[in-house]
Amino acid sequence: MMLDRRLNVFRSDLADEKLQGAVQADRFVSGSPAQVVVPVIGLRPTPDLVAGIDTELLFGETLRVFDRANGWAWVQADADGYAGYVPETAIGDVVAATHRIVAPRTFVYPSAELRKPPVAALSMGSLIRIVGEEETRGTRYLMTENGEGVIAAHCRTVDAAADDDYVAVALRFIEIPYLWGGRSGFGIDCSGLVQLSMAMAGRRVLRDTDMQVKSLGVEIERDELRRGDLVFWKGHVGLMENEE
Repeated sequence: MMLDRRLNVFRSDLADEKLQGAVQADRFVSGSPAQVVVPVIGLRPTPDLVAGIDTELLFGETLRVFDRANGWAWVQADADGYAGYVPETAIGDVVAATHRIVAPRTFVYPSAELRKPPVAALSMGSLIRIVGEEETRGTRYLMTENGEGVIAAHCRTVDAAADDDYVAVALRFIEIPYLWGGRSGFGIDCSGLVQLSMAMAGRRVLRDTDMQVKSLGVEIERDELRRGDLVFWKGHVGLMENEE
């Protein structure tokens, strides 16, 4: 059986040690842990900026690195197993996250002061480490180790679901621009919307529509459709807002 290169790390010269016996490679490695250190980065099928984007990784998400060469890292995301290439500059050492961004987008400020120009913007689903809390003019901020502030109302602890109703989460992305391969508050595609919305409700699902149709739920009749059900057609997926 042909292995899916999107979910398995293998080349003729190097492969994930978990695939020993399943693929041929000159060398097998376990991969080393790393973490996304930029707001969002495209994961590409080849180490080339013109290769297009399969999916995106968000700030704080963890992964394993299997190879580094010519400024690129060959990685596999821990959350959904998606494999591909990212610029080496987009990843760094793992820092244990304490909170998750639950607003579609939020700013990171240089201090507990929203009147100062932000230093970054983060998407829903991003993971951050918080070490303290401050308040300025009635607005609470969660503070990072380097003194940057994020509005507290835009965050939840990593062990808390943002919203048990993933349809309600998805509705917050209305009018977010469509982006092929996107899965962030800055741009998103259909299966990315399903994945991110369900993740915020505590459900891990695979990334692409062909993966989702095979791994989520059971097939039902059209007249049985209810809120939260998924509707698939070729290359696309939608979420039912209600039975209509």
